[in-house]
Amino acid sequence: MYVINRRWREWDCTIDLPTVLFQIAESTGRQFVFLIDEWDAIFREAADKGLVKEQYLNLLRGLFKSPVTSKAIAVAYMTGILPIKKYGKQSALTDVLELTMVNPGNLACYVGFTEDEVKALCKKHGLSYEDMKHWYDGYAFDDSGSVYNPNSVMEAITMRYYDTYWANTETYESLKSYIEEDFDGIQSALKSMLSGQDVPVNIRKFQNDMSILKNRDDVFTLLIHLGYLAYDRNTKTVHIPNEEIRQEFITSVEDSGKHVELARLIAQSRQLFKDTLAMREDKSSLN
Repeated sequence: MYVINRRWREWDCTIDLPTVLFQIAESTGRQFVFLIDEWDAIFREAADKGLVKEQYLNLLRGLFKSPVTSKAIAVAYMTGILPIKKYGKQSALTDVLELTMVNPGNLACYVGFTEDEVKALCKKHGLSYEDMKHWYDGYAFDDSGSVYNPNSVMEAITMRYYDTYWANTETYESLKSYIEEDFDGIQSALKSMLSGQDVPVNIRKFQNDMSILKNRDDVFTLLIHLGYLAYDRNTKTVHIPNEEIRQEFITSVEDSGKHVELARLIAQSRQLFKDTLAMREDKSSLN
């Protein structure tokens, strides 16, 4: 990078950004505060560009993992979906407090709307809290109880209609590509989760990278961080959190040509539900 030297007379291309920040902090006696939103956007949008990701990680290491860090930077607050990327035993950053969908710590109540907040919103706008809970509840943490997707809740309030608004924030195409991965047990596990069951998952082997998925556990752990699955720390299981996300899974499965049997079972289940409501006991959608 090019910066102006201390005399402000000519460009100097030999000084890197961390050094510049250190010089500014040293001369002014004031440190920098970093606010980085969607720090992981490069890993999600340029998953196949290894050089770009490595250069970006080197930038982060230079800023937050160098001898000048403590002298030039007072604090850094970074938000994103994925945890900090790891390369083998070396992490991109050290000395950071990492809060995730697996362990949000004391920020759990800020992950989304709390149950009390949703109840108050439903009362204010004359909507059914039970319906809101059915559609958008499902994420729960020890320190906060249930939390709801704020965007979906506000969309439902604005539209006065309960539906899946997830596609407005995260296209289901990414979900579709993950469930199409031919890892052992994914189709069976999805079938169980679509029927309301919890499925065991080992989250510890996940390398925090959307481009490195080695098994079913990796896929499910990534989907936890993306918000498509909810994780129970006590039972170490995952489940589909609510009706909104369940509909996204169903749409993804039906659009995929790789899960024909699962799509057929979903269609049968829908027909069985309709027959039951219509009291058509002579019909059998399972034939």
